[in-house]
Amino acid sequence: MGTLLSVIAIISGMLFYAIYRFNYIEDILKNESKMKERFKPALIYLLIPIVSFAGVTQDFVHVSTNQYNNELSKSGLYSLFAAFRNNTLDYDTFYVTHKQKNVLPNLRKVIDANNSVFLDSNTIARNIVNSGEEKDYNVVMIVVESLSGKFLESLGGEKGLTPNLDSLVPKSMFFNNFYATGTRTVRGMEAITLSVPPMAGRSIVKRPDNHNMYSSGFIFRNKGYETKFIYGGHGYFDNMNEFFSNNGFDIVDRSDFTDEEDTFHTVWGVCDEDLLNKTIKEADLSYKAHKPFMSFVMTTSNHRPYDYPDGRIDIPSHTGRDGAVKYTDFAIGDFLKKAQEKPWFKNTIFVIVADHCASSAGKVELPIDKYHIPMIVYAPDIIKPQVVDKVSSQIDIMPTIFGLLNWSYKSKFYGKNILDPLFKQRAFVGTYQKLGFYKDDKLCVLSIGKKIQTYKVLKQDVFMTQYEEIPTDVKIKNETIGYYQGASLLHKKRLDRYED
Repeated sequence: MGTLLSVIAIISGMLFYAIYRFNYIEDILKNESKMKERFKPALIYLLIPIVSFAGVTQDFVHVSTNQYNNELSKSGLYSLFAAFRNNTLDYDTFYVTHKQKNVLPNLRKVIDANNSVFLDSNTIARNIVNSGEEKDYNVVMIVVESLSGKFLESLGGEKGLTPNLDSLVPKSMFFNNFYATGTRTVRGMEAITLSVPPMAGRSIVKRPDNHNMYSSGFIFRNKGYETKFIYGGHGYFDNMNEFFSNNGFDIVDRSDFTDEEDTFHTVWGVCDEDLLNKTIKEADLSYKAHKPFMSFVMTTSNHRPYDYPDGRIDIPSHTGRDGAVKYTDFAIGDFLKKAQEKPWFKNTIFVIVADHCASSAGKVELPIDKYHIPMIVYAPDIIKPQVVDKVSSQIDIMPTIFGLLNWSYKSKFYGKNILDPLFKQRAFVGTYQKLGFYKDDKLCVLSIGKKIQTYKVLKQDVFMTQYEEIPTDVKIKNETIGYYQGASLLHKKRLDRYED
């Protein structure tokens, strides 16, 4: 893109100079009456591509039941803009599929649980039923930018980068076999908030039609909670404010920070100390209003250019990722010390989890170690410390939290309560084009071109993964396709939306 744009800029400059050199611009400016006459039709002509772009969808190409005819009805330019506009890859076109009649039954089978009751035969909507008293614990979810598992000594990673998080592990519920669904922040947000596996193409957060999804935000609100998305940057970036504000959350972003609250910032947003101090203030407001609260807090300091306030840690600012990781760890430790002095602390569950790993590239496709992240659930007055070593995923976070709250609720989630004794271990990992399903030390990968491959995990830690390709057995094939084709089908039919 850099090369293409540079060439276009050079050609444009040359054309402009040629026009100017031959006095065309001067002649036009002298004839002002003609300029005024041409202005209105020129404006109309300029509106044509804008209106056309807004209406570009893939729906226009479905002119036939014959897929060859549909492909011929596309032009390369049309397809380019349609893909850019909609940020999607059609699952049925590009990936291995089952017969449509089998998709929903297969999906319902793998998401069923001992405490769920399906409401009809055409969707995955079901009631999750828990007996006993429901709890109204506050929930503060700190989603840490690029917190790879390799940064925590507790996961066998590097020593000394996260002393505060590592000190929390013996006091917390620690998930040590936990995986991100993707390699971008919006993927983590999608998985946590909607409890949905990664779909082909861009995250739902960045898609145009993402309002009124079946979001955990609406479930919290139905239980009387104040729900807030708290971000130190400008939330219009990556469509975050649009997504959260239309899926059950109020927005608190950089525009809501006063000059006194913004003591240090980079292009990404205020430093994590400022962000977490703001989180405490917002919690105080909810507590004073006698409202339980759920805060989705997204950090930014562990991001290039790795700048942070001086004097906080023993690694100078702007020297690399290690310093940024250690500063974020410091900020979280400082936040929890301050929170302990608050009257709402004993009634609050703190969830600390990464959005994705710091890097995603590897010598093999979908290297599992590049998705291995920590999750810490800290609530010393509520939760008994333990290590949970079940293979699980970001899509399981909210069902697990609702389990800790002992809630009964309607669900369209794909995730499950990890603490359920009958929880079946598996994780979802993906990129823009590749969709992976990890279970029983096997990774099944769906790729465009209707390809499917399976790998046996021979060795894995937070630094590396060794694979051996093996034949794909029917069981893992059916389960992988069941999840991904099912999620795509329900999203396409808008059956993953929220209804009061």
